[in-house]
Amino acid sequence: MTKLNTIDADEARDTVLVIDDSPEILGIINELLKPFYRLKAANCGEKGLLLAAAEQKPDIILLDIMMPDMNGHEVCRRLKADRTTRDIPVIFLTAMSNETDEESGFALGAVDYITKPISGPILRARVKTHLGMKHAADFIKNKNVFLIGEVSKREKELEFAQDVTILALTSLAETRDNETGNHIRRTQHYVRALAEHLQRHPRFSLALTRTNIEMIFKSAPLHDIGKVGIPDHILLKPGKLTPEEFEVMKRHAAFGQESIAQAEKTLAHSAPFLAFAKEIARSHHEKWDGSGYPDGLSGKKIPISARLMAVADVFDALISRRVYKRPLSLEEACRIILAGRGSHFDPDIVDAFSFQVSNFAAIAARFSDPIDDKMNLNTTHARA
Repeated sequence: MTKLNTIDADEARDTVLVIDDSPEILGIINELLKPFYRLKAANCGEKGLLLAAAEQKPDIILLDIMMPDMNGHEVCRRLKADRTTRDIPVIFLTAMSNETDEESGFALGAVDYITKPISGPILRARVKTHLGMKHAADFIKNKNVFLIGEVSKREKELEFAQDVTILALTSLAETRDNETGNHIRRTQHYVRALAEHLQRHPRFSLALTRTNIEMIFKSAPLHDIGKVGIPDHILLKPGKLTPEEFEVMKRHAAFGQESIAQAEKTLAHSAPFLAFAKEIARSHHEKWDGSGYPDGLSGKKIPISARLMAVADVFDALISRRVYKRPLSLEEACRIILAGRGSHFDPDIVDAFSFQVSNFAAIAARFSDPIDDKMNLNTTHARA
């Protein structure tokens, strides 16, 4: 039992690697430090590099400069070039004491110099000091790794909470609307397809960064959240709305933006994706020529996120079956979207749509509604 305890105590010590071609120096250092540290010794640079790179790495290295085959400067250079050994502090042992030699050593990454003949108190004090600094640096490094991991974990938890919130809100809207969850998924993917196509366009490149596209994609399902504020007899009416009923229906755009803003105010917290959610909810029924609602915005005054959703939402409404209408074919829907270029829709977004028709058709097929299985999504006119 005593022997086992001795081994454990020895293994708990810091390890000092001494690289020196002088047996006498190795013996002196061994005598001075062995009571306090575990020691490893190498009588040449090559062997020292092997011991430094071993699985059980030293905590500090005492390195002679003047060695025949490979001098200490070269050994230090190689240690610092290797990512597995570059953080091990190196103290040079030298009989030279001029400032030029010291400057060269520090430039290579050494932390200190000890001149020969070696003084026991100086050697022990320097080794203890630099080991203490290394332990502090290791602690901070490990703490930073831990904190980075915790931040990443919290970010994932926040992202999950956001996704759950969006799903809950959109599911609530779905229970009151004729439209289905597949409509939400289709429009979400249409928007991303358009945004990614326009990423390099000079008018859109600054706004449609990779991060912003993902936030727009995330917030797109909230575009019709305001419909929860529309009375059932209007929202679920199977026939055409009267002018008065349509005026009530139009309020859902403002309701959506206001409900998200109110939630932010209540929680005293905002998230970047909610800024896009408010834009889309309020402005996706605005028209390029200013004839839309609720604010009569026109042209570039309409947020880009809402302009993207306008095309996506109208296209999906056209090809989807509703209790008050049949689904249009892909060709019919494309003709209507193209006809709205410069009046209903941003011309550049319509141009992007014309290149993405086959992609839109694939998205529609992927997230099709069961009742629309017979929808005609012929893609022969993909550049319509």
